[in-house]
Amino acid sequence: MAVQIPIWPGSSSFAPSTGQTPFGFFDTDSTFQQHADKVSDWCATRLGYPLSEVELQDIHFYTAFEEAVLEYSNQVNEFAIRDNMLLLQGSSTSANLTGKPITATLDRIIGIAKNYGTEAGSGGYLTYKSASIDISTGQQVYDLTNFSFEVAGDSSKTIEVKKIYHTTPPAIVRYFDPFVGTGLGSQQLLENFGWGAYSPGVSFLMMPMYADLLRIQAIEFNDMIRKSGYSFELTGNRLKIFPIPTYDYKLYIDYITTEDRANLTSTMTGAGDISNAPYQLHVYNEINPSGKQWIFKYTLALAKEVLGNIRNKYGSIPIPGSEVTLNGQDLISQAQTEKDALVTNLRESLEAVGRQAQMQKMTEEADNLQSQLNKVPMPIYIG
Repeated sequence: MAVQIPIWPGSSSFAPSTGQTPFGFFDTDSTFQQHADKVSDWCATRLGYPLSEVELQDIHFYTAFEEAVLEYSNQVNEFAIRDNMLLLQGSSTSANLTGKPITATLDRIIGIAKNYGTEAGSGGYLTYKSASIDISTGQQVYDLTNFSFEVAGDSSKTIEVKKIYHTTPPAIVRYFDPFVGTGLGSQQLLENFGWGAYSPGVSFLMMPMYADLLRIQAIEFNDMIRKSGYSFELTGNRLKIFPIPTYDYKLYIDYITTEDRANLTSTMTGAGDISNAPYQLHVYNEINPSGKQWIFKYTLALAKEVLGNIRNKYGSIPIPGSEVTLNGQDLISQAQTEKDALVTNLRESLEAVGRQAQMQKMTEEADNLQSQLNKVPMPIYIG
């Protein structure tokens, strides 16, 4: 008994309400509805109809058409995500940025820099916490486990010391002003401004401000270079103070816990990678003619692939006195070559209009324009 193979009847009628596409993503799009039958007729004609029978039905063409639109949208969105991922991280996942321009900002770059700021002590995502210990005269070595921590419970965690310091009187109070008491009354005047506890008012009124700053700097450098070097040695939990303390004071440390650093990722919200970047399917009606032409060609390649698989299944068709061998493998090979070429061409086009490529092009145009302007004769100005 001869096998009856369904063939293309010569026309179709797309009905979105009957579920003729697998996913139905674009069935309600009026332009998609109009193009569905036209693309089917075009593909069938390109496959040889009506001179050759085409062993496909309308649902094959509709399915290929939907897949082609999906592939186009996927390729465009994937490139946009890669091109803008640094800007997209942290953005709302409920937004739809498909087909919309992305304004370049420094937000994510600053966010990345904050991680370095945390380590450098100049800002960042982590808050430095404090601890203190009482330094006793003559005692040089201390155990950090005896520190009084600002946050309860941190003493049982692994901490990372960021800074060790103690407070000293400001340099201005260690400056002796030989001109005090000259009868100018400047000290009494500055009492009204709350400056009376510092150096005599002559320093403020009789000399420019930069002179005071130079004095302060000179005092601090003098203490740093000419006096004994104040330092410490930290080994594990053992803190050794240099020189041996000669008076009692309080020593402070700034620290973070390794647990806080490890938990940073859990506090971040919004888009984090390509999987949840806020891009949706393109609206078929809004795709320009160039994009639609790519979709038509990709639909034909997909239809050709399906037809090749069908013909491979049957292999040959018996006819009176002989049989006809079908070209299924040739169609599959052609379809794969065409799909690869279309995807490659689309990706090259996307790369050519990407952010980096456009910036490079603008730079080249500016350089070329400047080169042309340099050849314009400069007039001689006579005043």
